[in-house]
Amino acid sequence: SPWLLLAPLLSPTVPQATSPPCCLCPEGVHRFQWIRSLVPEFGVCSSHVRVLSSPAEFFQLMKGQIKVAKRRVVMASLYLGTGPLEQELVDCLESTLEESLQAKFPSDLKVSILLDFTRGSRGKKNSRTMLLPLLQRFPEQVRVSLFHTPDLRGILRLLVPERFNETIGLQHIKVYLFDNSVILSGANLSDSYFTNRQDRYVFLQDCAEIADFFTELVDAVGDVSLQLQGDNTVQVVDGMVHPYKGDRAAYCKAAHKRVMDVIHSARTRQQMLHAQTFHGDSLLTQEEAAAAGDRRPAPDTWIYPLIQMKPFEIQIDEIVTETLLTEAERGARVYLTTGYFNLTQAYMDLVLGTRAEYQILLASPEVNGFFGAKGVAGAIPAAYVHIERQFYSEVCSLGQQERVQLQEYWRRGWTFHAKGLWLYLAGSSLPCLTLIGSPNFGYRSVHRDLEAQIAIVTESRSLQQQLHQEQEQLYLRSGVVSSATFEQPSRQVKLWVKMVTPLIKNFF
Repeated sequence: SPWLLLAPLLSPTVPQATSPPCCLCPEGVHRFQWIRSLVPEFGVCSSHVRVLSSPAEFFQLMKGQIKVAKRRVVMASLYLGTGPLEQELVDCLESTLEESLQAKFPSDLKVSILLDFTRGSRGKKNSRTMLLPLLQRFPEQVRVSLFHTPDLRGILRLLVPERFNETIGLQHIKVYLFDNSVILSGANLSDSYFTNRQDRYVFLQDCAEIADFFTELVDAVGDVSLQLQGDNTVQVVDGMVHPYKGDRAAYCKAAHKRVMDVIHSARTRQQMLHAQTFHGDSLLTQEEAAAAGDRRPAPDTWIYPLIQMKPFEIQIDEIVTETLLTEAERGARVYLTTGYFNLTQAYMDLVLGTRAEYQILLASPEVNGFFGAKGVAGAIPAAYVHIERQFYSEVCSLGQQERVQLQEYWRRGWTFHAKGLWLYLAGSSLPCLTLIGSPNFGYRSVHRDLEAQIAIVTESRSLQQQLHQEQEQLYLRSGVVSSATFEQPSRQVKLWVKMVTPLIKNFF
């Protein structure tokens, strides 16, 4: 039972799993309702969910959505790049803001951008300088928040140089929101993510409740972040503890409360909406709703936002991911992908110790984002090869090669950044659940960074086919890892890298 499995995983910092699933509701047939004991559950019609497949499609959709936004644009990312494509995005925002002012003064349109402080401040020309013109021209409409980890403070902050300071902790959430539509992805706002860096993207169109939730979440993280000013200085929100000058415990406690208030209030709202919708007289089948012109047919798809902010003692994503891996039964297939293969020990133990079949897709060294980087960063792909080889050796020593398979993505001229999971129940040729968002399933994602993804559970065959096709397209560009893989000259790892990897693997 998922309730028994959840018990040892739950911590006091997340909502307790108390109420059993509502068996009277039409969605009672899906087995993942236990997630709603932790987070809000959003029931939607699958026709509102579209899976994107390419960086170009992602970029064009974002620009198109910015151009038609009337009320809000909310963008959370690690950073905004400084090239011509990123400038094109900023120009889109500027044009839309200008048009909104001409149409109505004061304008109804608000733009909120959340980035990481250390990554967004790197170099002379950076995310901050890219956004300053918007802040200066539209001070009443634009907000730029820069999250600074509370773990980079004191002597550590003074000694650790630029770039290296990003290893301590980051704002890693990727959410792009336009009025009532949302894109969830692992992609950042940078030129390679718009051209030749493969990621995953899902577009939730006209999903007002989900858009409200992510607006509130970004606002909450924004409130505990530093606010960029028109003169390129930063300030703390009035009444908020400073993230690295103030008391760490007080800051983390305030941040925990601010974020959990958003999750709790959205969960309460969705429970009330659920009761009205499924226990009132308004429930219609999709056909009846269409015939009556009703825009709220019975949902066939459920969205669960999973948040992970370990510095603030919020670990919902970790709990749900571990439970999903624990529950996967014999005959089920789990397709798991990450651009940076560095699973936590807990995830590794579950993959090796459970009964489901696993196909794990990771980046070959040539498509790793750090391939060819200068200095120490250039050795990171070799460190990932070392971690991969150790995991593969463990799979072989346990005789699990048939059940757990590693595959390496390769595409000439491209890099690989896709992350997430597809779950195929025993006997099914299509997935019924996917995880999509920012986490990489590694130590950083679980312990250091701020992360968000969504679990999509669907009974819609059409959406299941979309998800299956997405998975197939990614895995088609991969080769199966075998012992021979590590004998290739490009897979030879220098001794110093092998020695250093155990010491630094929790930082990348």
